[in-house]
Amino acid sequence: MRRRAADFRRPLRARRFPNAFWWVLCGVAVLLFIYTLSRGSQIESRPVLTTRYRHDRVMEGLNITEEMLSPNSVARQISDQIALAKAFVVIAKESNNLQFAWELSAQIRNSQILLSNAATRRPLTARESETAIRDMALVLYQAQQLHYDSATMIMRLKAKIQSLEEQMSSVSEKSSKYGQIAAEEVPKSLYCLGIQLTSEWFRHPNLQRKLKDRKIEMKVKDNNLYHFCVFSDNILATSVVVNSTALSSNDPEKVVFHLVTDEINHAAMKAWFSMNSFRGVTVEVQKFEDFKWLNASYVPVLKQLQDSETQSYYFSGNSDDGRTPIKFRNPKYLSMLNHLRFYIPEVFPSLKKVVFLDDDVVVQKDLSGLFSIDLNGNVNGAVETCMETFHRYHKYLNYSHPLIRSHFDPDACGWAFGMNVFDLVQWRKRNVTGIYHYWQERNVDRTLWKLGTLPPGLLTFYGLTEPLEPSWHVLGLGYTNVDPHLIEKGAVLHYNGNSKPWLKIGMEKYKPLWEKFIDYTHPLLQRCNFH
Repeated sequence: MRRRAADFRRPLRARRFPNAFWWVLCGVAVLLFIYTLSRGSQIESRPVLTTRYRHDRVMEGLNITEEMLSPNSVARQISDQIALAKAFVVIAKESNNLQFAWELSAQIRNSQILLSNAATRRPLTARESETAIRDMALVLYQAQQLHYDSATMIMRLKAKIQSLEEQMSSVSEKSSKYGQIAAEEVPKSLYCLGIQLTSEWFRHPNLQRKLKDRKIEMKVKDNNLYHFCVFSDNILATSVVVNSTALSSNDPEKVVFHLVTDEINHAAMKAWFSMNSFRGVTVEVQKFEDFKWLNASYVPVLKQLQDSETQSYYFSGNSDDGRTPIKFRNPKYLSMLNHLRFYIPEVFPSLKKVVFLDDDVVVQKDLSGLFSIDLNGNVNGAVETCMETFHRYHKYLNYSHPLIRSHFDPDACGWAFGMNVFDLVQWRKRNVTGIYHYWQERNVDRTLWKLGTLPPGLLTFYGLTEPLEPSWHVLGLGYTNVDPHLIEKGAVLHYNGNSKPWLKIGMEKYKPLWEKFIDYTHPLLQRCNFH
């Protein structure tokens, strides 16, 4: 079919959708796009607001302003100058340049006042800030000219630290010496009591007759009774041990105390326990000078006392230019009253079991239960002290010595003297005193251990010690703080350490536990000013 010519075609119809409609449609689309963007910006702005809030809170807590955080902050620059100037003040004083130290301090005060006024009243003016920074800069420049720079400061501070460490070491050494001297002091009142009691003993023969009672002689050998031993030259301390044991005992008539002292205090000790009654407790008093077997040929400690080098070490204090701490040079560690604990079977040949007590303990529970404890064939019943590594064998012994290293486990558990149950039958059977002699003779040069009777005790009773319930023996009242619950439950409280309760340096909070067993109304105690 043929197309018509252009002139004869039908005219075109008008478009259904005019241009205006398309413009409206585009406008709506733009509005929707804008609305979508605005909703998105609102959603995204929420965490920004939270972060901003937190930032402001942190700034407020640190007392920091936006101006101080600015790299061009005048306040921060002044604060930095103040910090540096304070360090220079210390150096200036150390250099004895007091005038310059005063100038620095004055400038520091001016800058601090300026910052304070700016924070509370009005912002700093350009003139004020420039003046403050320039004045401080001049002083700091002067400090640098005096070689108060960072390198010099570091060197000076190192020297100061070294000097302080040396001073601290010197003060610590002096403190140790003075503390040891105070611990070894015998109060005048104790001297007085000894003199008064000695006079009473020789003035009144009836006191002497009391201790010769036939019943006492039988009781001290009766193994059906509870036997305790104390080796001491301190009359009052020994009295507290006996009195506290008597008052805590359920059956004091069965309690027997064997006291051993020296020649000087023998009469006084006998007089005190003759004129005082302790609820029916039997008391025997001896002096170690009467023991015929106690001589230099049998006892290593007595043999060592005859050696000139040993005498110089313990009594002159000049043998090693003071390198050995004073506590290791205390002559009391050579006292036979300290070492008699290793000769208990010889001291009491008729006894089978005995409880050893130090003179610095207080008894607050009945101790009869100790005599029924099964030691499982061991010789020594003691409370172990190895709750921490501090109280293991390596703390007390020299493990660089091959003899110690080859015989003893360094992590073996330590234990304490002061309250010990000794099976004397097993002691004699195993020749424990001979073991003690063996180790004591090999320590003449003090290379195995240096201090006291506990290290040789650890060696002597190694593998022969039965652990006891910790509440039987609570330690530490003479040098540290002890848990009140442990004190309340403890059967025996031990004032081990330098702060003995009868000394002025005793720990005040623990003195009442000891003093309650002393009758301060006793005429002799009042006469000797005990209070």
